[in-house]
Amino acid sequence: MSPTATNDATPSKSGDAGKRKLTVLVSGTGFAGQGHADAFRGAGVEVVGMVGRTPHVVSEVTGKMGIPFGGTDWQEALETCKPDIVSIATPGGAHYEPIKQALDAGCHVFVDKPMTESGETAVELFELARDKGVKTAYAASFRYSPSVLHAKRLVAEGAIGEPTEIECISHFNLEREIPFGWSHRKEDGGGRLNNNFTHTLSIATSVVGDKILSIIGEVRDDLGRAPIVEGVHNFATRRNFIPKDLNDPSLKWGESNVEWSYTVLAQLESPFAKQPVSVLFKHGGLVPRFHEDHIVFYGTKGAIYIKGHYGSGQLYLYGADKSWNEVPLPQDIAASIPDVKGETEQCWHYLAREFVNDIRGEAVEPYPTFQEGSQYQQLIDLIRKNGNWTDVSSLG
Repeated sequence: MSPTATNDATPSKSGDAGKRKLTVLVSGTGFAGQGHADAFRGAGVEVVGMVGRTPHVVSEVTGKMGIPFGGTDWQEALETCKPDIVSIATPGGAHYEPIKQALDAGCHVFVDKPMTESGETAVELFELARDKGVKTAYAASFRYSPSVLHAKRLVAEGAIGEPTEIECISHFNLEREIPFGWSHRKEDGGGRLNNNFTHTLSIATSVVGDKILSIIGEVRDDLGRAPIVEGVHNFATRRNFIPKDLNDPSLKWGESNVEWSYTVLAQLESPFAKQPVSVLFKHGGLVPRFHEDHIVFYGTKGAIYIKGHYGSGQLYLYGADKSWNEVPLPQDIAASIPDVKGETEQCWHYLAREFVNDIRGEAVEPYPTFQEGSQYQQLIDLIRKNGNWTDVSSLG
């Protein structure tokens, strides 16, 4: 998908964008909100405000980060700050209204995954953004991990011949005792499809081709319940709030209603292959890993192996010599990676830079937008139906 074809902005918001300093208003004060703010500052954008749920947290974070406006009312913040861009860094269930209001105000929108809690609302926002003529970015952003960018180049150069198959394997062994919150609730944007599959699907499509032909899958909620704990404001530090005594009779519990494990099969159309590319996405959120999490791209002449569940580790190439060889990252790709700490933060910085350059009218490579975001939410709705099984119990 070309951002110049589907991400055109209105003259009122982008006509003079290359001549002045752009501004951004951030929704969310936690790990993602602070990370988005840093990413836009890295792209040369002025962070003019931040909105959160809890007044004292908003005051603390905006003071620490030197952000001039802080508040708890999103509509008031839009009217006061009048930003060029809004950045949505809250859980997916809280995305719909802030995005709709921002689009109505004519803002460009950068949203973390998941786009919303459902395919229906995501499609509505995609169509509204398209009608408003603003630019959008969807931060399924681990496609910008250095080794994934390297794999994309190698596949395009024919290093593995025609791609035939992709394997994405991850086992997180998440603590079952993590405090109950948005990640446990489907209506709040929780679940491992929303918060893991979105990244791996984006990685697979970015490397071999973004046309998704077919999909099938199953999900499993194997958690059940989690302890309810007060005071958790930052997703990144939730492990610090795991109760010391899980048998405390006064402890309250919340019931999970969303998947913690999934298995998905997909077929992708690739400009590098005559036949569709088969993809396996396998994730166990609550099970221990034995071998490395990994992503592998197989082809008719070789294969590419990348360590890590999001392809953030070392890349190895299997080629004509019939052996796996560690391949160093090309210098130009290394130079393109933002010089910040943390894999998640690097990818946010990369996408924010592309998004801002596009708004300024500069030429950029295609990046994920609300089109992908709405498509991914529709796919997740389909997978969650678990409607792919064939009853064979009557076979002899």
